[in-house]
Amino acid sequence: MTKHRWHIFWISYRRPIIVWSAIVIIIAGGLLAGVQGRAIALIAILFGLLTQAFSGLMVLLALVPWVGPLIVKALSIPLVWLMNALGYFSAVVLVKRGYGRGVLKTRVVTTAVIVGVVIGYILGKLI
Repeated sequence: MTKHRWHIFWISYRRPIIVWSAIVIIIAGGLLAGVQGRAIALIAILFGLLTQAFSGLMVLLALVPWVGPLIVKALSIPLVWLMNALGYFSAVVLVKRGYGRGVLKTRVVTTAVIVGVVIGYILGKLI
């Protein structure tokens, strides 16, 4: 990229870049300071939600040629959100019944299915 293009890129996308840099600094600083992991995660998630960092990440991901827009489109499919919600629901039910290993298995299976759906969607659109 030429100097002019980098300048336009920076002007257009500086907010998501700065916000995600701040989130990385918060996480790294918390880990180095010995703060509990749950507290670091809560602070990072709240900061991300308040600054709309996750939308900015999708914007930056959509900039990747060919695959980026497909990934963003696949992640916005309601079926993906529904499968993830069902995975969390089954995890809550299993925890209440005392099946700790079952929770791990359901989360792994749910994540694998979601990743499979996203990859299948991308391959289906590319081929």
